[in-house]
Amino acid sequence: MRKTARQWKEIYQDPSFKETYVCEGAALGALPAKEGTIFRLWSPFADQVILNLYREGSGSEAFERHVMEKGEKGVWEYRTERNLHKIYYDFTLRMEGRTVFSADPYARACGVNGQRSMAVDLKETDPAGWEVDRPPAREEETVIYELHVKEFSWDPAGGFPEESRGKFTAFLHTDTTLDNDGVHPTGIPYLKELGVNYIQLMPVYDYGSVDEAGEGADFNWGYDPVNYNVPEGSYSTDPACGEVRIREMKEMIQSLHAQGFRVIMDVVYNHTYSLDSWFQRTVPWYFYRVDEDGSVSNGSACGNDVASEREMCAKYILESVLYWAQEYHIDGFRFDLMGLLDVDLMNRIRSALDERYGKGEKLLFGEPWAADRTAMEDEKAQALKSNIRRLDPGTGMFCDDTRDAIKGSALEKEEPGFVNGGRGLEGEILKSVRAWCAGDGLTGARAPSQIISYVSSHDNQTLWDKLSETTRDEGLRRREYRLAAGIYMTCQGRPFLLSGEEFARSKGGLEDSYNAPIEINRLDWQKAWQERELVDYYRGLIALRKQIPGLCDKSREAWRRIYGQWSGEGLVGFSVDNRRPGADRGECADCRTTPWDTVQVIYNSRQRSEELRLPAGKWEVLADGRDSFRWMRPETAEGEIEVEPVSMLVLGRREQEK
Repeated sequence: MRKTARQWKEIYQDPSFKETYVCEGAALGALPAKEGTIFRLWSPFADQVILNLYREGSGSEAFERHVMEKGEKGVWEYRTERNLHKIYYDFTLRMEGRTVFSADPYARACGVNGQRSMAVDLKETDPAGWEVDRPPAREEETVIYELHVKEFSWDPAGGFPEESRGKFTAFLHTDTTLDNDGVHPTGIPYLKELGVNYIQLMPVYDYGSVDEAGEGADFNWGYDPVNYNVPEGSYSTDPACGEVRIREMKEMIQSLHAQGFRVIMDVVYNHTYSLDSWFQRTVPWYFYRVDEDGSVSNGSACGNDVASEREMCAKYILESVLYWAQEYHIDGFRFDLMGLLDVDLMNRIRSALDERYGKGEKLLFGEPWAADRTAMEDEKAQALKSNIRRLDPGTGMFCDDTRDAIKGSALEKEEPGFVNGGRGLEGEILKSVRAWCAGDGLTGARAPSQIISYVSSHDNQTLWDKLSETTRDEGLRRREYRLAAGIYMTCQGRPFLLSGEEFARSKGGLEDSYNAPIEINRLDWQKAWQERELVDYYRGLIALRKQIPGLCDKSREAWRRIYGQWSGEGLVGFSVDNRRPGADRGECADCRTTPWDTVQVIYNSRQRSEELRLPAGKWEVLADGRDSFRWMRPETAEGEIEVEPVSMLVLGRREQEK
């Protein structure tokens, strides 16, 4: 008789289960040893487990089968003196009177479409020079650029070789230009010129929504995990050979590091592609949340929620993060629907990364929300926005409060924000500037390090499409667009932008293009040059921000550097203490690397110019709504100054010029 989900839940809640079967220290999966290979699978309630070995990743029959031995804590093991590098495998399990076939949940390599696991000696997958690969030195500011591997290089106009379009290997080409004209940079050279320094890759683990053996144009964002610890095969030049995707992903990261970028990985531990997963086949219902009535918890809106609060599930997620950091040299992690995971696990991950790599060396942040209620027993344990103060200050969150205050609700298309006609949002904008610290609002961040300041990401409409819903006049919309960029680029926290935002990327109004054709999702490299003035505006904002430590400061007291706040209907202004720490006591050796001791920022969303009186002293105009590079050829201003309609103004003052 097969047990119900509710019956399994009762078994796992029994304290005796934890005592008998939880083995947090065990290494699982296919493990190369000094002499041979070890296979270990955690399946406490299997009556028998058979290891099947194959020479190919799909199709062929097993050439060997081995009955595994059951050891302590429900771990099954098979040892051999042979090196089984590049040999594929799966398991046959007898459980509850039936036969179940499963790949390895702990696999580090797999065949096409992830249906068979592969034993791999990871050293054999390292590209030349991998042992000396290092990320570039951390800059004072983090500017995160979100992109999708296939979107990045699919457009033929991007100048990428045909065989690399949509692949990991596209990132190895560091001299691409528009239509190969040799003049207008695309790809890596374009990103270097833009000034971003972190590349956030949308899912690059093995996911189930694209047929790796199918047409190259097949597309999905990839938020459908199958094998968490294996790169996605559709991005490799040969998905049928399990080692190729590993080597090519490493080559991509190595190239990005060499070109001055750190790499963030988008991870999706909150749900799996299907409830019929390797987790479910090997340990029924352990890795999933179930309500008291036995129904499947669906806070992810994807059909299942992973039970991160259970010990072996937490072990899996923690070890997976550490594996990607160590084996693939990943520099940061963005957690999809982090609100479905628990605070304790997120703090454990933060602590483990800090212990291994140094405090704050690896970025860690996520979405502090869920799609719906989840069956975690203690809601206060969820890593939600309301629990931000229970998280380590080094763990960040996307700030929808900032996003919606600037441009309007991402969920209500026609609802405006501050830049496009929304009323009564001046206070929200000022709180956004301080990264919602000092007990501001429900967020109540402990430090700006916890806040991702942004106005667009892969979810919901692009910034251009959102503003198109509220503003029909294109000229006005373009001014709103620049003001939106100017606001979040002058807020404390970590600035983040969706790839193509800087050239008014549009998806024709589509809200979530997760499975739309690649023609809709691809980066339009011709548009990047058609919108060069807007791209340059973003370039100037990024470069200017890096010179304003008062905005880049991520410490707990950084919000105090924002002072003199004022507002009126459609108007917001504030000052920034831009001195280096200790400058007021003569303790700052490189204070002159900061050109301006005080920075003044003004946002005007009114559709008319405003004459405003400046604080005493000579001020240099650093940026306005037309030109974000004015700091390179500064003009001085005193007394009154005009702020143009729907625009921003940034000014700097040197101490001796008060």
